[in-house]
Amino acid sequence: MSFLTTSILLGLMTLPNIGLVMMTNPAKAQTNSENPSTLTPDVQRSSDVTPSYPASAPPPQVKPLPDERNLEERSIETDYRVSNLLKDFKGNLWVGYWRGLSRIDPKTGKILARVNLPNVAIGALAQDKVGRLWVGTYEGLMRVDPRTNEITAQNLFLPSKRVLSMLVDKRGYLWVGTDSGLALISPDQGLIMTTVKNLPGVSANTLTLDAEGQLWVGTLDGLVRVNTTNAYIMKRIDGLPGTTVQTLAISPEGLIWAGMANNLLVIDPKTDKVLRSVTPLRGKNVTAIKFAQDGSVWVGTNNGLLRLNPHTGALLDQVAGLPSSRVLALIPDISNKLWIGTSEGLAWLMPKMGGAKPHLAFSRAVK
Repeated sequence: MSFLTTSILLGLMTLPNIGLVMMTNPAKAQTNSENPSTLTPDVQRSSDVTPSYPASAPPPQVKPLPDERNLEERSIETDYRVSNLLKDFKGNLWVGYWRGLSRIDPKTGKILARVNLPNVAIGALAQDKVGRLWVGTYEGLMRVDPRTNEITAQNLFLPSKRVLSMLVDKRGYLWVGTDSGLALISPDQGLIMTTVKNLPGVSANTLTLDAEGQLWVGTLDGLVRVNTTNAYIMKRIDGLPGTTVQTLAISPEGLIWAGMANNLLVIDPKTDKVLRSVTPLRGKNVTAIKFAQDGSVWVGTNNGLLRLNPHTGALLDQVAGLPSSRVLALIPDISNKLWIGTSEGLAWLMPKMGGAKPHLAFSRAVK
């Protein structure tokens, strides 16, 4: 395998070239061919003598342009948060981060495309049944054609411009959660069909579908189940320890796993009862939950990433080597890897690895 091929593998990126500015200041000898008698003796025959110029200081040295990556690394304002990850229908991985949106090959880590977006934070990602990409930002909602990477619709009238969560239901309709409520959108028309009025808990922080195709919404005050056919509220589960639901997942058995700011709850949706608080996560700020194909469950927190036995709650693994201990997004089982979005960039983990590896295109450069 050549060096060029190797350089595009996971964890490698090419830094910007350093540009040089070249300056020239040629001097021109002026002559007057019509009146040679006016020429001075020193320059009447310029081909025979060397021109002389008045003494002057040499021009200042031109410094090379700064390395833009190094400047960006040193900037306090540079934000490397990878807040959203999405696997598309072709098996590629979309990375939503606070500096843009990119599509990568999860096998090699090579960046396949970048979407030019306004300089806004991405709050959620979804792909509709036709394959169009929906990008929820803190300034509204956009629809992107992944074939051209161009924005094809935007500026829908949502309950709020601050999009926190998105999900496509079994009928193909798009649900958009904002900090002021929930909206149902027709992806084909790009139009809002309805909004959920007076959503209990106000903010739709996180969304998931149950086995019956109904929508569960994690809010500032517990859980709400919404009928995806008519957008009516079916039930509410409140009074949960910790109140605010930050992330949701449905287990293969149909139980709700709700990540709170101080614990992880397992809830039976049929009885609305909390079955247990997962012991290793008590007192932890849970930010992401994903069930893996091997039956285990990955749980991201503000202070690390854990893998648990979902039946016993036993701790199986604690992941080292992350760009940051603050985990924001997870996607398991893509090209035999777990992909992890953190507050300081993107990382990946394979079975039997000693720790996670950062993807250097989305993380601070290693010094």
